[in-house]
Amino acid sequence: MWPSKEGERARIVAALVAARASLGLKGLPDDTTIEALSMQFVASLRREEYYRLVQAKPVGADRANPSSPAFDPERAVAHHMQQGNVDEAGWLIFLMTNFGRPVSGWRRLKDVYGRLGAGTWDWASVIADPNAFYDWIAANWQDVGGIFGNHRKYESMDPAKNRPMRRTVADYLGWIGPAGHAVFFANEVHAAGNDPHVIFDHLYRSLKIRSFGRLAKFDYLSLVSRYGLAPIEAGSAYLDGATGPGRGARLLIDGDPTSGNGNDAIQARLDEVDSSLAVGMAVMEDALCNWQKSPRRFVHYVG
Repeated sequence: MWPSKEGERARIVAALVAARASLGLKGLPDDTTIEALSMQFVASLRREEYYRLVQAKPVGADRANPSSPAFDPERAVAHHMQQGNVDEAGWLIFLMTNFGRPVSGWRRLKDVYGRLGAGTWDWASVIADPNAFYDWIAANWQDVGGIFGNHRKYESMDPAKNRPMRRTVADYLGWIGPAGHAVFFANEVHAAGNDPHVIFDHLYRSLKIRSFGRLAKFDYLSLVSRYGLAPIEAGSAYLDGATGPGRGARLLIDGDPTSGNGNDAIQARLDEVDSSLAVGMAVMEDALCNWQKSPRRFVHYVG
């Protein structure tokens, strides 16, 4: 699988073998588990490479038009960044995180962002008149197609439910503020300093949005990093409140996904593992989350 990545896979296997010996990783008892984990690292690295490739060449305006069959929010963000429209890029990143990407695609995001074919709920429209957007959701939510992604499956378009989209959007608008994304991120970078890990953590802790738990915050900021809206990078796997990544980290370190080892101790060991792997914590978090679901056989998870 992925012949062009065979060299990277071999490098990761060698690094995992060395880390197992030096760190006593109990979750890698044999070549089978090492092979499965190495492939999850390769899969996660490929996802990171995908975002770089999306941005490597000019992206046409049709990719950013929700009325076009060519619409793709991941490429739309790249298009807006290439055009210097940081607000629209940031707004789409928020919508991508809010809806999540199901295997079936971005239909739900497209329907909302594209006003069901009657225009665009772009950043300028929503920030200028949030109530108009909320009223539109209340009037049209039952006509919106698609589903939420697996990690957002408890969200609802129904304004009467406990986790309505209106509250989530309102919190986001309040967090960014009317001056927009470029000003917001510039101010936050100025406040936090010049360490990408520190800035990421500063934003993570300030991001208080209804229904955005640990995973949504991590995903949103990872997209902000990938598209270059702010010079940030995850310096930890943010294990507090983590389910899949926490289980994967404990399985790797202790050989037991439910071990009682504290998050700080586990994170310190992950830092040691990454000193050999050099993949970064965003990749580490993603790969371990997927690996713990099937630690002895590689399964390529998407969506």
